[in-house]
Amino acid sequence: MKKIVIIDYGLGNLRSVYKGLEHAGASVSISSDPEQILEADGVILPGVGAFMDAMKNIESIKDTIKKYIDSGKPMLGICLGEQILMERSEEGRLTEGLGIIRGNVFRFPHSDLKVPHMGWNSIQITRDHPLFEGIPSGSYVYFVHSYYVHTMQENILAECEYGKKFAAAVVNDSGNVMGTQFHPEKSGDIGLKILRNFVCMC
Repeated sequence: MKKIVIIDYGLGNLRSVYKGLEHAGASVSISSDPEQILEADGVILPGVGAFMDAMKNIESIKDTIKKYIDSGKPMLGICLGEQILMERSEEGRLTEGLGIIRGNVFRFPHSDLKVPHMGWNSIQITRDHPLFEGIPSGSYVYFVHSYYVHTMQENILAECEYGKKFAAAVVNDSGNVMGTQFHPEKSGDIGLKILRNFVCMC
């Protein structure tokens, strides 16, 4: 059974992610202990809240996260956890992210659409990757966010449209660090399949 650690840095809906991964057949723990993180077969970086708070809270384990990523093992950032993988965000004030994936985080522009973008929306899968194995393009997943990721086309796994096209899922150049702007743990059978795919990658 694969050991998955959900990183606890004080921001995130950890229990629903925990249950989703358990359902996907993993042995799951919630921890901020560097030793446990480095020993894991896979790591989840969750997140709900503000970018600046996330970067303050994660400061003490930034080096551990980067060391884990350098090992080549898989990591999945969810929602705010995806955004802090990027280089910087304009939320609050311009704040540096982890810089694992090229790109920035922007607020949705003013329009007739409500912000936050909340609810079900379809994603278009833009490239093959084990995270989306068996997931049809056009599948509906669940979003809750006011800010979106802008990155290079080669780092996009899936796109979504909400007033503008944005990256719904991203990946680093090595292919082992992924992020989803949507919540797989709230996305029904499709989300559970994505979590299963992540466990299989581990």
